[in-house]
Amino acid sequence: MKKKNIMTLHPDVDTILKMNEPYIPRPEDYERADEHEKEGFITKAKSVSYWADAWRRLKKNKVAMIALCVIIFLVLFAFVGPAFTGYSYSMQMRGEENWPPVWEKPQESVLRKAETDGVTFDPWKHVLGTDNLGRDNLTRLMYGTRISLCIGIAATLIVVVIGSIVGSIAGYAGGAVDVIIMRVTEIIYSIPDVLIILLLSTAIKANLTEYINSHTGWWPEFLNTMGGNLVGIFITFGLIYWVSMSRIIRGQVLMLKQQEYVTAARALGASSSRIIRRHLLPNCIGQLVVTACLQIPSAIFLESFLSFLGMGVSAPLTSLGSMASDGLSGIYTYPYRLIVPAIVLSVLILSFNLFGDGLRDALDPRLKK
Repeated sequence: MKKKNIMTLHPDVDTILKMNEPYIPRPEDYERADEHEKEGFITKAKSVSYWADAWRRLKKNKVAMIALCVIIFLVLFAFVGPAFTGYSYSMQMRGEENWPPVWEKPQESVLRKAETDGVTFDPWKHVLGTDNLGRDNLTRLMYGTRISLCIGIAATLIVVVIGSIVGSIAGYAGGAVDVIIMRVTEIIYSIPDVLIILLLSTAIKANLTEYINSHTGWWPEFLNTMGGNLVGIFITFGLIYWVSMSRIIRGQVLMLKQQEYVTAARALGASSSRIIRRHLLPNCIGQLVVTACLQIPSAIFLESFLSFLGMGVSAPLTSLGSMASDGLSGIYTYPYRLIVPAIVLSVLILSFNLFGDGLRDALDPRLKK
């Protein structure tokens, strides 16, 4: 036989002619397919919702998932932890003042004082020690984390509600309404928030004290526990911090109101409020969730900063900022009283920021892979 020259450029004519020959059906081609062949012939793609698809992308982001695990741990630490310590944030234990943490060797003065007061020294009785009033530092750290989380989440909810309403109205109405609202937001954005908090705290403190003294019940008691400074912080968030949220929602509404389904709803006679509630805001939920997650660390930092300056929570209630402020006075003698709450605050804020970034990537349809 003549060997084929594999280096030639001439086509194999015989192979090409065989390819053009008609296919002759075989008897087995007409046999019925069994169940296994039917299942493998057509594969139906599983329908995935918007949130399921976002969760799939979020799980691939390892940094965001680690941040989510840290947030869950801190939430459990703040809300479940005090049930296992057996103390409260204001409980003072006589004879156990300045109790050392487990990693420090107790001083002779502490041992003598505990022996004089009839207290049995146990290094694991107070893991983070006690302050100069005999209050357990670990319990106060848990309550401080709880207060910071509650204030951050509650203030963010106020911002989301006000910002989404104002931004959607400005974006949907347009024209003079949009111009007026945007000019007002620019004026509000230029006002320093700390100055507003100081003015509000001073203005409402007398009225709040009078209301608490003249009324009874759980609400006056709750306001008395919070204090005028925290009330001023919530009011400030409601007055100022909705500006950035409203700008984001306005931009989304300006883009969405040109869609066909909004035009169809308007042609069918739907009112403006119904279009905003049923068509525009539900399609902005991704931006709302992401902005809210990024707003929580800002609220936590502002509250901690004000509490560090003495303008936040009122004693004996504590937060991470007030604990850091109390630990600053004894930084050379008891440095852990400042370092531990500062680390918890930093980890909390960093975790929310990293999780917010990951959530933004997961909810943005343009970043689908």
